[in-house]
Amino acid sequence: MYRGHVFHIAGAPDVQTADHHLVSLPDGAVVVDDEGVIAWVGSAADLPEQYAALPVTTAGFLLPGFVDAHIHFPQTYSVGAYGGGQLLEWLENCIFPAEARLADPAFAEKIAADFIDRRLSVGTTAAMVFGSAFPVAQDALFSASLAAGLRTVSGRGIQTSGPPAAKPLMTSEAEAIELVAAEIECWHGRDVLVRPERSALVQVAIVPRFSLSTTTETLAALGELYEDVRDRGVYVHSHLSENNRPGTGEIAAVRATYDVEHYLDTYDGLFMPGSTRGGSSLLGRRTIMAHAVHCHDDELARLAAAEASIAHCPTSQLFLGSGTMPWRRTIDAGVTVAMGTDVGAGDEWLISRVLAAGYGVHMTEPGDAAVSIGPAELLFSGTLAGARALDQEQLFGNFDVGKEADLLLIDPERFPALDGAIAGGIRADDEDLAARQTLFALLNGLREPAISGVVVRGRRVR
Repeated sequence: MYRGHVFHIAGAPDVQTADHHLVSLPDGAVVVDDEGVIAWVGSAADLPEQYAALPVTTAGFLLPGFVDAHIHFPQTYSVGAYGGGQLLEWLENCIFPAEARLADPAFAEKIAADFIDRRLSVGTTAAMVFGSAFPVAQDALFSASLAAGLRTVSGRGIQTSGPPAAKPLMTSEAEAIELVAAEIECWHGRDVLVRPERSALVQVAIVPRFSLSTTTETLAALGELYEDVRDRGVYVHSHLSENNRPGTGEIAAVRATYDVEHYLDTYDGLFMPGSTRGGSSLLGRRTIMAHAVHCHDDELARLAAAEASIAHCPTSQLFLGSGTMPWRRTIDAGVTVAMGTDVGAGDEWLISRVLAAGYGVHMTEPGDAAVSIGPAELLFSGTLAGARALDQEQLFGNFDVGKEADLLLIDPERFPALDGAIAGGIRADDEDLAARQTLFALLNGLREPAISGVVVRGRRVR
């Protein structure tokens, strides 16, 4: 049994209704059975007699594990890298050379260990991980993740085109397909082969870096591959409409290269000139597109219709000057929006820091677009929305009975600034409003030292 102030978003709401589903239990308890499944949650005063003798772990607060919907494993050491410009310059000057280093097996082992250690320290229990171009590095990542007991979806970064700086990361179209197919066969749901009664901790995604790193031949072949493996639960992950610098930015370059109307066309099988069909769509329930800062309404509608999701990365968008994803317009389109750190363009590993940045940037959207995102919506975006984007909401994301127990133990006294904000902050007389004020202070003030424990599937992993 875990005991503390419990916060979670119960049930299966969308972000607009998350506030009505916020559960706050000041003296709460979460009971986990021998299989790591939540057996009971409620106020400790109402604990059923059958659980009274269980061993108890206490903490100041209990939150569901954070879900990072977009993070780059090969960029573990690239946080704060100065590239002298926006996205395309940063990639060429900083990221392509950094990612080329993962071809060295010893370096790959070290960076994989450090990547997993950082995830453990910030309570990221599940993540969509943009992988390395090199199979040896991907093997190291999946192995380290399994050993740690974390949930990881990842795939090798596919590049068949690009500038000279990206050459070490590039392969032919044929080799790209061979490597992706081999990764799927080796790693997708690998741990389920050992314990078929459990959910998979490691799964594989098809990951074209972005449309400027592929060709029409690559996209056509990936579409064929996805048609073959879609029913096995394989994912798709890439970048969409991140940088809109006039004339020379990412979106302009994609549209000029492919002669398409919209950036999304390239992932939707419409990658031939005039946005005519050239292959199968890569969009689906297990597709997560990172950023989507500058999408047209038509693109958002297509994402929603396909049940694809967006990984919103406000810290990254600030760092690279990419602009602000319009919050109201995006969620009103019906697209699931989860949160991503986008390490290394994002300079924060902790999802709650990304939530805090999102709160700030959306308060400053122009005119009627400005919005004050409430604490329940923030918690939803960093937990349950991520589980939904990963199409694993039935397994984790909140403390509903029957789900696997992914949770964070948070002790504010381990970080005095947070402790002061929790203990000394002004609270309303209204109990419900006071709970939301406490949650908001917790999410904004949380820092790594205050996370005293991380639990995945009922097992203490930190």
